[in-house]
Amino acid sequence: MPERPGFEIPPRVTPGDDNGYLELMTKAIFQAGFSWQVVNDKWPDFVQAFDGFEVDRVAAYGPEDVDRLLANPGIVRNGRKIEATIANASQLQGIRREFGSFARYLRSLDDLPYRERQKVLSKQFKNLGRTSVFVFLWCVNEDVPDWEDR
Repeated sequence: MPERPGFEIPPRVTPGDDNGYLELMTKAIFQAGFSWQVVNDKWPDFVQAFDGFEVDRVAAYGPEDVDRLLANPGIVRNGRKIEATIANASQLQGIRREFGSFARYLRSLDDLPYRERQKVLSKQFKNLGRTSVFVFLWCVNEDVPDWEDR
């Protein structure tokens, strides 16, 4: 991903488990339309507030957890993105049941052109738009086109 003014290139990692995928997906969602530096600075608080992004725990969050997160000054308190994180954790549970892991699910999309993978992921996960899909896939060390070609 090339350098752009005001745009810090995120690191590329291969998550060790589905919790890692949920964390990086959530970070890409919260960074969309917001200051990346603010999100990065607050990220340790996000990890704590979302129970380390443990998929099963986050998927079980209820209204009281949403209220707790909305009241937490250590994170970006965007209700739609908080609710998307919970819904996405539930979606990851279903993927894990069907494919065994999110990594295996991604491998099932390997034969699709990038734009099709982008559409599939955007439809399947809440608040994961065109740019956040690109950032997410970049961060989890997946093949993506050049930034200008996305």
